[in-house]
Amino acid sequence: MIRVTLINPNTSRVMTEKIARAAHDVAAPDVEIVAVCPEPGDGPPAVESHLDEVRAAAAVVSMIVRDQESGGSDAYVVACFGDPGVDAARELVEVPVIGIAEAAMHVAALTGRSFGIVTTLSRTLGRARDLVRRYGFDEACVAAHATGIPVLALEEQADVDEIVAWCERAVRVDGADAIVLGCAGMADLCATLTGELGVPVVDGVAASVGLVSGMARMGVGTSKRDEYAAIGTRETPATRVADSVMA
Repeated sequence: MIRVTLINPNTSRVMTEKIARAAHDVAAPDVEIVAVCPEPGDGPPAVESHLDEVRAAAAVVSMIVRDQESGGSDAYVVACFGDPGVDAARELVEVPVIGIAEAAMHVAALTGRSFGIVTTLSRTLGRARDLVRRYGFDEACVAAHATGIPVLALEEQADVDEIVAWCERAVRVDGADAIVLGCAGMADLCATLTGELGVPVVDGVAASVGLVSGMARMGVGTSKRDEYAAIGTRETPATRVADSVMA
């Protein structure tokens, strides 16, 4: 059995349950999904700012440390489109760790030549564009649009018409071959939007579960050679020089 811990870095239990359902829908029979979120006060109610991002990253680290102390998981998914704490999480564990933004962009890039991102508030677009550059999708990402819908408004029935309108603009005006949904809270809209738009719509939660479970099954984890080496074992310039001299 492959145990995948799905971390919602905000404190919404309603959203955590929604994310868990999206993950269960795509998980193979041999994949156990464990969905968690921080307690109120231990994380942000929603991740909509840089301060929220910092608190979310800290919550991700705390929950992984706690999980490791109780036996650990075979893989971790960070279910927030800002991918908060992913680098720190990779430093903590040897198993695969994937953020939903990175997973969604990779999957979308496999469906066509281009994709557009449709997300929540406009203030989150800067972070989305930063991640597009970091992950190497500058050319593939032809649009990034904000719906103006707050994250917590997605807990219940979202304004689907507003989201469809922005997705249609990304497809018809910007020329996107696929759509990336820019919030874990949109996970339940994937099938509806795909039917409305007639192009692939990628939910990062589903994409992440597929990728991390596949990596775990392959035995592919996080490299511990340098950047993601555990603290105290990280290679330094001095050790690299010494190793090259000895060789």
